[in-house]
Amino acid sequence: MSESSQVGRGKGVGLGLAVGSAVAFGGSGVAAKPLIEAGLDPLHVVWLRVAGAALVMLPLAVRHRGLLRSRPALLAGFGLLGVAGVQAFYFASISRIPVGVALLVEYFAPALVLGWVRFVQRRPVTRAAALGVVLAVGGLACVVEVWSGLSFDALGLLLALGAACCQVGYFVLSDQGSDSGEAAPDPLGVIAYGLLVGAAVLTVVARPWSMDWAVLAGTADMNGTPVAATVLLAWIVLLATVVAYVTGVLSVRRLSPQVAGVVACLEAVIATVLAWFLLGEHLSAPQIIGGAVVLVGAFIAQSSAPAKGSAGPVAGGDGGTETELSARETAA
Repeated sequence: MSESSQVGRGKGVGLGLAVGSAVAFGGSGVAAKPLIEAGLDPLHVVWLRVAGAALVMLPLAVRHRGLLRSRPALLAGFGLLGVAGVQAFYFASISRIPVGVALLVEYFAPALVLGWVRFVQRRPVTRAAALGVVLAVGGLACVVEVWSGLSFDALGLLLALGAACCQVGYFVLSDQGSDSGEAAPDPLGVIAYGLLVGAAVLTVVARPWSMDWAVLAGTADMNGTPVAATVLLAWIVLLATVVAYVTGVLSVRRLSPQVAGVVACLEAVIATVLAWFLLGEHLSAPQIIGGAVVLVGAFIAQSSAPAKGSAGPVAGGDGGTETELSARETAA
């Protein structure tokens, strides 16, 4: 197989993993909302999600315990930012501002990832990739109907921005060591320890000992259909957390933080579609149009990703053509 074919296959697998991660993450709200309406506090649902996933991934943590010595900062950062930070900041923000506004601010993260790559890592980004981010964010504004909430709480916006910054940490830390070959930290081990760290932090924040555990023994209403609370919890833990994080980190290893970040914007579209069919929350025409714009933006950014190791400059403002990037990341 030629090098170009291997690169194309690697990008294809990475894109598939990124979309799979977005689908898995997107289902979390659909499963969590009935539990919250049944009487569980949102932070308690988050704690159950992360703690349950950490328990599932515990054997992998034991298997990769060498990471505690070789990559302690990476594990702590991933757990604090990529797991606990995103969840805690997001749920805190929606207690003060509309959910749609909080989601839009959080998914400004792809633009922040692009800024990190360009100005901190000093790696080139193409104009097309930047255009993809702009389209994705603009489409999300339609999907979440940002115009429906015009009275913003300053602290709520800061909390949502905190979630966006933590999401940047998730994508950037997921990419750490991907160029190290066999010395790269095992992504499954990083996820396992990240979940353990996140569960420990959220235990302090959510105080699960005050939770109404009886809710988990009953059923929750999903658009008129009673569903066992344990089934919804299993959905949140196994699909929306374990599968979502595993496919998400693996996708970053095969793509790049900025590309995976843009594709992750599909989570908002997928969540809205699932809510339409499973919760009876119908989409409006602007939301459908916005979803299409997000898809276009994600495709443009994915198809124009710069090479990881390239140090070439971004095209200047003199109207010249963008620097040609010939070296592309090979499949992991």
